[in-house]
Amino acid sequence: MNLDADASMTPGRRYAQFSRRLRAIVVDWIIAMAAIFGAVLVAVTVQNDNCSRALGILVVIALLLYEPVLVSFTGGTLGHYFANLRVVDDRHDGNVSFVKALARVLIKGVLGWLSFIVITATRRSQALHDLWTRSTVQIRDPAKALHHHYITERTELMDTSMPSRPRRTAVICLYLLLISITYMLVLLALLAAGVMSPRCFYGDRCAMGEAYLSMGVTLAWIAISTIGIGLGWRGRLVGARKRS
Repeated sequence: MNLDADASMTPGRRYAQFSRRLRAIVVDWIIAMAAIFGAVLVAVTVQNDNCSRALGILVVIALLLYEPVLVSFTGGTLGHYFANLRVVDDRHDGNVSFVKALARVLIKGVLGWLSFIVITATRRSQALHDLWTRSTVQIRDPAKALHHHYITERTELMDTSMPSRPRRTAVICLYLLLISITYMLVLLALLAAGVMSPRCFYGDRCAMGEAYLSMGVTLAWIAISTIGIGLGWRGRLVGARKRS
């Protein structure tokens, strides 16, 4: 039997893996960039200040309302549709309200990628903006999903053989401290080697190459921290291992 083709037979809710959510984010980012560049092109072509100003305001409003409106009324953005995902309210398994969808956007806007740092440690693959609004991101059409697109609820996190929550939390914090120290040492090494300039390191005024390098190192730090949190909460880190 083809397990991927038979994904629709898997019982239970299907919570989106980060890779699927990343695909949705990329699609929505492309749509946003297309709207911005399209507006700029129209403004340059028309060469009318009032028209350009009105068009700019319209684009900003559209981008701000894009996710809250689509998520609350249809269950997801265009990115969610392309990734076969749907945002679900935990209370009734329907679409989230407009207020809750707006809160999700605001939390993501403030936290950025850090909102996803706990996603591997939660039972339903939830980011912080999901947890704080009591929502989940699930597979929209199970018939189109492959097994690596989703997880079912991580019931092993409730296993009695797990170390206590305070112990897991303490061990995770220790690992995060070590990861953060390593992150700073890497940046200092780049500075010492002349790969990153002092104005970029201290003042966040980076050339394009430095900006990409800094972003790459930061994303690596977030990714490793996310993996560490997930492994720690599932009892797989030295110091807080699950009992055999």
